[in-house]
Amino acid sequence: MDSITQFVLGAGVGAAVFGRHVGPRKAVLIGGVLGTAPDLDVIIRFDDAVDNFILHRGPSHSLIVQAVAAPLFGEALVRLFRDLRDKRLLTYVGVYLIFATHAVLDAMTVYGTRLFWPLSEEPVGIGSIFIVDPIYTLPLLVITVWALFLRRWTARYATAVAVCLGLSTAYLGWGLTAQQIVQARAERILDDAGLRTERMIAIPTPFNSIYWKAIAIVGDRYLNLYLPVAGPPERAIAYNHPRGNGLLGCLADSEAVQKLAWFSRGFYRIDRRDDTIMVSDLRMGLTPSYVFQFVVAEENGGALREVPPRHVPGRRPAPGDWPWLFGNMAGDALVRPAEQQAVIPIQTLPQVAAASGVTTAC
Repeated sequence: MDSITQFVLGAGVGAAVFGRHVGPRKAVLIGGVLGTAPDLDVIIRFDDAVDNFILHRGPSHSLIVQAVAAPLFGEALVRLFRDLRDKRLLTYVGVYLIFATHAVLDAMTVYGTRLFWPLSEEPVGIGSIFIVDPIYTLPLLVITVWALFLRRWTARYATAVAVCLGLSTAYLGWGLTAQQIVQARAERILDDAGLRTERMIAIPTPFNSIYWKAIAIVGDRYLNLYLPVAGPPERAIAYNHPRGNGLLGCLADSEAVQKLAWFSRGFYRIDRRDDTIMVSDLRMGLTPSYVFQFVVAEENGGALREVPPRHVPGRRPAPGDWPWLFGNMAGDALVRPAEQQAVIPIQTLPQVAAASGVTTAC
């Protein structure tokens, strides 16, 4: 999640654990600072741009590493704050809760988090909440700002902390439920249309949890199926796009491509743009502009050669995206301008499978 959300989440947990002992103001500052600490791994830079992408949220986000680190940070707090000196175990547990809630929240996004490193290198990425969601953040922001103006702990503020933490947690539960509903709806729509998919994932569109995108992989094509949590099937709109798998044969030995294919769980596309070959993670961003896209090869004299991968930021948002998003959230069935040429009627979806053969285009 974004840094502000992680700060106020840590602040909320800090208030709940430490507020009675050190006061609400100190408690939210302690929690906020510790709540952002796991993201300090961004200062670790790798020579490879792809590694910088896929190795974020590593050991510092591991529940195992955090369990080891919590007593170290907890002991520092015990020595720094007199009111915590006879509450060592509570302090250790509180620090761990702040660290762990950061990691678990990140695991709810589609990017993923290595929750069980070093036992597993596989990121846990559920994808049930967008990386920035103001509805989740707002209750936590309220109790954080409120605490900054309080001199002492009060019963009223204690109630507010419990309510706001409960609301944010309930919202995460809603996101998980909505994701399952959308996933089932998307699968039913595609099944009814007679289309078999290799894999599919449902993720929320930006800043909300009521209008979603299901990405379905079908051979050398992928579908963006936009649909609300509730509403008639007619509100679902499908867009058919090429994945560019024909270029895989030219890049079979590319370590960068292999890493991106693994990290994206197969949700990627390969594009030839002018004299460059680019790989994009389909899960983060909206077609054709993705948050994480990398140049991995260049054409020189009619032949492709690998190059050190470099990140190419996508243009966000595309023209017309805001009216499209807000209109669909409000209940309309609007075609996204940036994908208008790729719209495909639901009843013709089987044609996607028929046209999904991979051809080599080196």
